Amino acid sequence: MNAHRDAASVDAAPARPTKWGVAALFGLLGSLIVAVIVMAFVWPAATSQPQNLPVGISGPAEAVTAVEDKLAEQDPAPFDLHEVDSRDDAVSQIESRALYGAILLGDEPEVLIATAASPVAAQALRAVATQLQSQIDTAAKTALTDQLTAIVGALKSGQMPQLPDGAAGAAPVIPTVTVTDVVPLADGDSTGAGLGASVFPMVLGGMLGGILLTLLVQGVVRRLVGLVVFGLAAGALIALVMQTWFGILTGDWLLNAAVLGLGVTATSALIVGLAALMGPPGIAVGAVITMFIANPIAGAALPPQFLPEPWGAVGQFFVPGASANLLRSVMYFPDASTWAQWTILIAWLIGGVIFALIGHQRNRAELTPPERQLEH
Repeated sequence: MNAHRDAASVDAAPARPTKWGVAALFGLLGSLIVAVIVMAFVWPAATSQPQNLPVGISGPAEAVTAVEDKLAEQDPAPFDLHEVDSRDDAVSQIESRALYGAILLGDEPEVLIATAASPVAAQALRAVATQLQSQIDTAAKTALTDQLTAIVGALKSGQMPQLPDGAAGAAPVIPTVTVTDVVPLADGDSTGAGLGASVFPMVLGGMLGGILLTLLVQGVVRRLVGLVVFGLAAGALIALVMQTWFGILTGDWLLNAAVLGLGVTATSALIVGLAALMGPPGIAVGAVITMFIANPIAGAALPPQFLPEPWGAVGQFFVPGASANLLRSVMYFPDASTWAQWTILIAWLIGGVIFALIGHQRNRAELTPPERQLEH
């Protein structure tokens, strides 16, 4: 009876307050975690700059050299110029995503852009068109001023001025730089903000799916079945919301749903696999890899080339970057090669499944009594 009373008194005793130093330490750790999260999401926008953007160029050699020299003065160089044979060649390379645009010089100057490839890159090329037009106008005014000066000088000296060909007729025509959007964005996403923002729901949805399957479903086979069902349903529902409802996505609905579903499933598989392999800490590791490492360097809103090297290229090998790149290609660029993105996503999916199977087998071996292991 006394023992029972003593136990009850111990249970009723108030918890001892946390030490002041420990409380302050937890507050400091919390602030550091918040700082890291903010840094992870702000860093790409704060450090990105126009650089190394693949752009085609063609025209007279002198004009091409002048443009190349002008761009080379900037550090870093905003464009990585590639000579193209013709306008058709430039359009073909833009539609295959080898180039973001092209600068065509000559008697009829034109700048080709692809807003669907990147609104930011298209804006940079529009600025080039404005600069070209300004240079053409300045050169035309200078030439006209020189002609008038020569005519006035000849008249003052009592000589007959030599008029250039066409000067006696209409005023010379000043070329106008034309900007052509080869691959425009969908009407429902005219700024491209919707497509750029679509990566975060895929990342968050994949993480939540993996966490729920890990915590609520027991048995590796059942988790994998749940993973497949989750991926199929999530891809269809996301496509339904983004394409059918809001009109942000365009193109083949089933293909878009397949890309979205594969991206979400690959992220969920990583969470499920790491949790099976490492236990509860695996969920945190998977979340850190996906949310705080892969997502900021995915290059969904900005061209990967604009991120500090080599992080833009590295980001394309993670699920968020490969998903965003693949979704943009299947919607707007049917001629683009997509095997690399499909392979990367499938590899992450298979890797997560393998981790789940390895963790399941190891856990079952640890729970099996030694005498049962000897029997097998």
